[in-house]
Amino acid sequence: MNSEEYDIEYFKENEFIRKKCEKCGSYFWSRDKDRNTCGDAPCEIYSFIGKPIFKERSVEEIRESFLSFFERGSHAHRRMKRYPVVARWRDDIYLNIASIANFQPSATSGKVPPPANPLVISQPCIRLEDLESIGKTGRHLTTFEMMGHHTFNKRGEEEIYWKNETVEYCDTFLKQLGVDMNSVTYKEAPWVGGGNAGPCLEVITNGLELATLVFMDLELFPQGEISIKGQRYNKMDTYIVDTGYGLERFVWASKGTPTVYDAIFPDVIKELVNGAGIEHPLEKHGEMIMEIASLSGAMSRGEIVKRLSISPEFLTNVLEPIETIYAAADHTKCLAFMLADGIVPSNAKEGYLARLVLRRTFRMLKALGVEIPLEEIVLMQIKTLRNSFPELENSVERIVEIVSLEKRRYEETLLKGERFVKQLAKEWKAKGEQKIPLDKLIDLYDTRGLPPEFVKEVVSNREAGMDVKVDFPENFYSLVAKMHSEESRGEIEPIMGGIEERVKSIPPTTKLYYEELSAVDFEATVLDSFDDFVVLDRTLFFPEGGGQPADTGSLMLKDEHRAVKVLDVQEVGGVILHKVENDGVGKGAVVSGHIDAERRIAHTRHHSATHLVVCAARKVLGGHVWQAGAQKGEKRARIDITHFKRISDAERSEIEMLANRMVMENKEIKASFEDRNEAEQKYGFRIYQGGVPPGKKIRIVRIGKEEDVQACAGTHCSKTGEVGQIKILRTERIQDGIERIEYSAGEAAVEEIQAREELIRKSASVLRVPHEELSITVERFFEEWKQLRKENESLRDEIAELRIGLLKEHARDINGVRVIAEVLPDADRKEMMKMASHLSAEGFLTILIGKREERASVVSSVPTYLKDVINASVLVKRICEVLGGSGGGKAEIAQGGGELVGKAEEARNEGLRFIKEIDYKQ
Repeated sequence: MNSEEYDIEYFKENEFIRKKCEKCGSYFWSRDKDRNTCGDAPCEIYSFIGKPIFKERSVEEIRESFLSFFERGSHAHRRMKRYPVVARWRDDIYLNIASIANFQPSATSGKVPPPANPLVISQPCIRLEDLESIGKTGRHLTTFEMMGHHTFNKRGEEEIYWKNETVEYCDTFLKQLGVDMNSVTYKEAPWVGGGNAGPCLEVITNGLELATLVFMDLELFPQGEISIKGQRYNKMDTYIVDTGYGLERFVWASKGTPTVYDAIFPDVIKELVNGAGIEHPLEKHGEMIMEIASLSGAMSRGEIVKRLSISPEFLTNVLEPIETIYAAADHTKCLAFMLADGIVPSNAKEGYLARLVLRRTFRMLKALGVEIPLEEIVLMQIKTLRNSFPELENSVERIVEIVSLEKRRYEETLLKGERFVKQLAKEWKAKGEQKIPLDKLIDLYDTRGLPPEFVKEVVSNREAGMDVKVDFPENFYSLVAKMHSEESRGEIEPIMGGIEERVKSIPPTTKLYYEELSAVDFEATVLDSFDDFVVLDRTLFFPEGGGQPADTGSLMLKDEHRAVKVLDVQEVGGVILHKVENDGVGKGAVVSGHIDAERRIAHTRHHSATHLVVCAARKVLGGHVWQAGAQKGEKRARIDITHFKRISDAERSEIEMLANRMVMENKEIKASFEDRNEAEQKYGFRIYQGGVPPGKKIRIVRIGKEEDVQACAGTHCSKTGEVGQIKILRTERIQDGIERIEYSAGEAAVEEIQAREELIRKSASVLRVPHEELSITVERFFEEWKQLRKENESLRDEIAELRIGLLKEHARDINGVRVIAEVLPDADRKEMMKMASHLSAEGFLTILIGKREERASVVSSVPTYLKDVINASVLVKRICEVLGGSGGGKAEIAQGGGELVGKAEEARNEGLRFIKEIDYKQ
C-alpha cells in the first residue's frame, strides 16, 4: 500500500520517526530514535510478563475507561449497547466477529446511516479460526471483547474525523492508562475484511499488539485500480474509522500474568485445576513458566523447547494439562455467550459451531479427569460476567438443560460411532490402506460427530487387529469451523436470467396491497411487457416472498375487451412482474386487475397466524426460538423454529391455546415503514425472524402492545380476530435442532377440525361406542390385540418346533453333509429364518422355500463348520434365479425370493444340484 496513506500529521507534530523493521521488513512509527524493530511478536518477546505495562486494572475498569474516554472527548461518541454474538442482521456470517460487523454492509456501504456517528462500543466477538492455538499461545481466545470507536464519513460532506484524530485519540488513551509512550509503535499493515479494505496501524508495546486502527476506504471491485492481498479494490463513497482495542489484552498487560487466561479467568482456572487434581505450574515451576510465556509470542513451541532444554516429561506432565485447562476456561465463556444469545446446538449453521465448541470442551474435561458438569463451569462464567452482561442470567435454566442434553447425545454418538469406526478400519485395512485420510476424518466428524482423537483411539488398537494409522493436523477443528463459518445463511440466486438489467430503467411499482388492504380490483397502466411478463405502474397483486405465495387473478385489457390470467408474481429491484398466461399485452395499455380474493385472504390469515404461532412458541419454549423457515398456503401453513428437543404434546397444546387467546383478544395488527436503525434500537434484532430486508426503511408489523414485532413484507389482517381459529395439525423434528409446526387458520382450520370430527365419528361408529368412550375402547382393543399377538407368536413357535422335528426326519445325506431341502406351504420368512438358524446350529445345511399365492420366499443356512466351503448367499441367489427373483445375505445365512411360485420345487432341486457340485474335501 502507498506510503502516503500513512503520512499522518500527528506523527510529524509529535516527532515520530518512520522506520523499517530490521527483522520482518515492516514499516512502523515510533518516538524512540534508537528502535530498530517494529515491536511486534515475533520480532520482540513479551517483555511485560512479570513486569506489567501500567497499573493493574480489571476487565470492568478497562472497559469503562475506554467507553468514558470517547464519550467525553471533543468528538463526543455515543455509547452503544452490545450486539448479539450471533449475527442475526447478516446473511453472510453466523457469528459476530468484530465490532464493525455490527454495521456491515448496510452502514459501511452508505446505504443506511449508522445508528450514531461517531459511536463507541465494547462488543463481545467470537472467532473459531484459531482453535488449535487456544490455551497454547497464551494470547488466543475464541471469545473476546473488541472495544471500538467508529466514524462514518461520506465524501462531499463535512468530515467528522479521520486518521489524524484517530491516532491522537489512541496515543492520549494510552498515556491516560500510564503506558510508557517510548515503548509504543504504530506498525503499518493493510487490512482486508468483509468485502472492504484500507490502510491500518497496529498499536504495539512490549511485544503485545493492543489495538488496530483501520481506515476503511476501499471496497471489492473486480476491475478495481488498487490491489491488496490478491484482490482488486476501488475507493468507497464512504470512508470509515474502524478501530479494535483488545479489552482482554489491556487487562493482561496491566497484570503481567503468564497468559491472558490467567488474567481473565483466574477463578474458573482455579476450579478446573482443583477438579483435575493438579497444581498450577506457577506454584512449582514459576520461573520456567514465566520464561516460556515471555518467549511464546516470538518463538514456536519447538524453538522454545530447544532453547530452554525442556524435557518431554515436562511438556506432557506440566504444560499440556494446564494448556487444556486454559482452553476449557476459554470455551466455557464462549458457550455462555453462544447459548445465552439463543444459539441452539445442531448440525447446521451457527448451531454446528456451538456443538463443535461443546464437544471439544466435553473431550477436554474428560482428558483432564474433571468430573464437574460442564454446565456448572458455564454458570461460573455467567456469574463472573453478570455485572457487565446481566442479560446472560436470564438463560441459566435453558443453558443447563441444553448442555446436559448435549452431553447425553455426545455419549450416544461415541457409543454408536465405535462400532462404525471399527468396521470402517477393517474395510480400510482390507483395501491395503494403512492410514485414514484427512478428508475421511473430516467427513466422520461432519456427518457423524466423531472427533479424530476418538477415531485414533479406536483404530489404533493392535489387539483388535486393526492398527490403522490416524494422523490429523493440529488445526483440524479450525478447518472444520472455517468450512461452516463461511457458509452463506441464504444463497442468493440469480433472478430469472437478465431481467435485473431490463427493469433497472423502470420506476418502482406502487404497492396498492399495502394501501388498500381489502381491495380486490384496481386499474393500472402497462409500463413494459416482455417474455410473458407484464409490468404495471401500480398493482394489488402480491409478489411471492417471505414464504407467502404470489397472488393470482386476471388482467382485463379495456380496449381489447379480453382478459389474461395472471399465473405468478415476482419482485425484482422494487419492480413487480406479473407472469401472464399469454403474451400480447401492449406497452401503454390500460388494464383492470382482479385478484383471487379467497386465495389472498387465506394467505393473509395464515401469514398473521404465523406471527401468532411464533410468538406463542417463544413464550412457551423460550426466547431462543428463532424462525428457520416458513411457508403459507391456502389450506395450511408451516413454521420451522430452532429448538433443542422435541415439542411435547403439552407444549403443543399450550402454544395453540396462547395463539388462539391472542386471536380472541382481537389485538390490533399495525404495519408501517420505519427507520432501520430506530427499529433495531427499539425492538432489537428479533425483528429479523423472517430474514433481513434491505434499505433504510423497513416495514415493521406489530401485534398488540408489541407482543410480536417483525420486519415483514407480507399481507396481514388488521386485527387478530380476523385470523379466525388456529389449529395446530402436527409438530415434527425435520432436522437436528429444528422443529416444524404445521397449522391451519380461519376457514381452513374449521375444515380441518370438521374432518377430524368426522374421522372420530366414523371410528366410533365402526366400534359401535359413543364418542366419549372411543379412547378407552381403542386402548382395550389394542391391549387385547397385543395379547393375541403374543399367543399367536407362542403358537408359531410351537408349530416351528413341530416342523423342525418333521424336517429332521426328511434330512438327506449329500457327500457326508446332512441337508434339509423342503418347500413349506404358507410359511413366512420370519418363521423360516428361526427354523434355519436352529437347524444350522445342530449341523444341518438348509434350503427352505415358503410357498404363498403371490410370492415364494427362500431361506438358506450353513453350519459353522461348512462356512468356508459353501456360501449361503451364493446358494440363495442360485435358487432365486429359478423363481425370477434375487437374494443375498451372509455366508452363514441368507434370504431372498421370487414371484414364480409354481417353480418352487424346481428351485429346491436347483439348490440340491448346487450342493452336490461342491467339493467338500478342499
